[in-house]
Amino acid sequence: MRQTAAQSDVAEAELAQALRTGPFHLALRTALAARGLALHRVQHRLAQRGVKVGVTSLSYWQQGARTPRRAESLRAVRALEDVLDLPSHALTRLLEPALRPEAERPAARSYRTLHEQAESVALLIADLGSPLDGGLHTVCHLERIHIGARRELAARDSQHVVRAHRDGVDRYLAIHQGDHGCEPGQVRVRATDNCRVGRLRWHSGTGVLVTELLFDTRLRAGDTHVFSYVVEDGTGGQSTEYVRGFPFAGGQYVLQVRFDSAALPVRCHRFAQGSAGAARSGQRELTLSGQHRSVHLAEQGVRPGILGIAWDWS
Repeated sequence: MRQTAAQSDVAEAELAQALRTGPFHLALRTALAARGLALHRVQHRLAQRGVKVGVTSLSYWQQGARTPRRAESLRAVRALEDVLDLPSHALTRLLEPALRPEAERPAARSYRTLHEQAESVALLIADLGSPLDGGLHTVCHLERIHIGARRELAARDSQHVVRAHRDGVDRYLAIHQGDHGCEPGQVRVRATDNCRVGRLRWHSGTGVLVTELLFDTRLRAGDTHVFSYVVEDGTGGQSTEYVRGFPFAGGQYVLQVRFDSAALPVRCHRFAQGSAGAARSGQRELTLSGQHRSVHLAEQGVRPGILGIAWDWS
């Protein structure tokens, strides 16, 4: 069945996006769909150009089960760009990160530099049998913090859009750091959209709680997922700031802090840090809105490091 002009425009827009952001297998799969070519036809056209590659290999490449690395495979990818009528290097450039030696790959910011209780967090994550890198990048994160009448961190509401950077990801580890005096065993976590609460681990001495949020699907590299959850705390003492660490660059982040009408701060400001022990920079005063009693920050392209909002009570 031939595509309509509107369908063709949509397919081309999806292809342009996939070629821009990758990963390789998603871009290849999108290109094949946009051109309407079956794998055996692609194999035939490659053969006409003197390039031999099996249908099975092409299938593995578009599924992300294998990544072309050898010289003859990379030659086939360059020929694929011609067969699929793509710009030169449109596919091969997406393979560059996988072809670099490990030492040349851009390193993520170590989690130890982003969290004052990094050792406790690492032990709790290890107890869950999970790696520190959960296989997800943040595309967009909207976080709402509620400060109660006792000046305590009463709750936080998180909405996430994430993208998998490897196959098989089916969960997100939510880390909650309570204020001084927090009893993490009494903190309640509720899944509110597209996830469910799995196992919980906590460390009473540091007020750290790690919660598994399970998806109902296994993501492939390049897939996105939208989910949200609420952490109900209220067990700690007076709260004076909220911070969020980012090991990777990119994505959008919005942090909103809302105060109970019975406990309003006298000053609020946003700040950034390169690491948990570094000096704070980018400080800017935030004006508390009268009607909604809240302040916020919004970052379009997050850099590795820490962002936060702090406030003074007197």
